Amino acid sequence: MTRSTRVTIDPKEAARCLLSGGMVAIPTETVYGLGALATNVEAVGDVFTAKGRPVDHPLIVHVDGLEMARRYGDVEGVAARLATALWPGPLTLIVERTPLVSSVVTGGRETVAIRVPDHPLALAVIKECGEGIVAPSANRFGHVSPTDAQHVISDLGGRIDMVLDGGPCRVGVESTIVDCTNGLQILRPGLVSEDDIERCSGERVAPASGPSRAPGMLISHYAPRARVVLVQSEDLAKEATRRESADGKSVVTVGIGLSAEKYAADLYRLLRRADDAGAECVVAVSPVGGGIAAAVRDRLSKAAADASGRH
Repeated sequence: MTRSTRVTIDPKEAARCLLSGGMVAIPTETVYGLGALATNVEAVGDVFTAKGRPVDHPLIVHVDGLEMARRYGDVEGVAARLATALWPGPLTLIVERTPLVSSVVTGGRETVAIRVPDHPLALAVIKECGEGIVAPSANRFGHVSPTDAQHVISDLGGRIDMVLDGGPCRVGVESTIVDCTNGLQILRPGLVSEDDIERCSGERVAPASGPSRAPGMLISHYAPRARVVLVQSEDLAKEATRRESADGKSVVTVGIGLSAEKYAADLYRLLRRADDAGAECVVAVSPVGGGIAAAVRDRLSKAAADASGRH
């Protein structure tokens, strides 16, 4: 069913839409999320439909603080230490779910992913609603995530009810996801680094293992229409660009001369711009280092994965 997608800058208007069972794209510090009340199973189902998202791919519940988080999950022990130190912020914690959380939200799992966004409009909407909001990235599943309101409209206009326009997202890549249910494992890298996790938790992070159980764990994800070619240096980027262009392809190069922080903030905008320009190939320089650089490498590697790896 086609919906009339409205744009607003008023978090109270956005909250009213959510409370009436609607879907609202909300800005966070990472990317725009497609919001629905976490306890409204029908609205949560609409989120999966609007995105074309597999129903076994779990959603993150966004809350306004530790007290609200504990309604939805067992945020105690090491999870509570991380929450106290690093919320609000780009950190998602996976914990055992409470009976309040439907299996529709968790993709049928007994765990739930929770975070507190570090964005005044997102927090205002959550507080106005008085309950948690599921908010996967506000784009068609597997595509490039949105970091401004126009990206959302381009992907989901006519599929959702409202976009809360909060301007460009500050961080630009999705939150770090940490599984706290069996030791500590980082399932998706983000701005919050492994060093941050170990320093704030007092525990070591174990290598990620096991099946896909969190957003962004699929082999191929965050992908533009253009083919993405990864290289390890600016010199190799220039060489790859010459090689690809020699075949008559339209080629765009990204990552040259950018700090890791700037690269992260601009990455999805640059990939979308390449698609808008009709580029057939994007040559992307992999940044060096941990933290946000590792997050950019992760997103680029998934964008570059063969399309047959997508779910």
